[in-house]
Amino acid sequence: VQLQASGGGLVQAGGSLRLSCSASGGTFGNDNMGWFRQAPGKAREFVAIIGGSGRATLYADSVKGRFTISRDNAKNTVYLEMNSLNAEDTAVYYCAASSRPFSSGTADVNFNNWGQGTQVTVSS
Repeated sequence: VQLQASGGGLVQAGGSLRLSCSASGGTFGNDNMGWFRQAPGKAREFVAIIGGSGRATLYADSVKGRFTISRDNAKNTVYLEMNSLNAEDTAVYYCAASSRPFSSGTADVNFNNWGQGTQVTVSS
């Protein structure tokens, strides 16, 4: 599966953005989809994951209550709605697909396909 992330940009602190990740070339509905991010000088970190049916979700503590992951399997697209953004959310955001069971966890090694990343910059 090929993944294409979009929707990043520059936003003021407290603002919102919605990221999208379009998939092609695979069985999208069978894969768990995740969002990760990497800030300058830091390791890539897990943000959120959603199961193939869309019913199961899991979030990093740092974004819980502010970010929402969702998917539209008819459109082969996963979304990340980001609210109450702050400077610490500034990063390149990556979407990723995992064919492993949802219970495998959120480590990036579980994800076998990655998008190219989209930059999110939050100004304070």
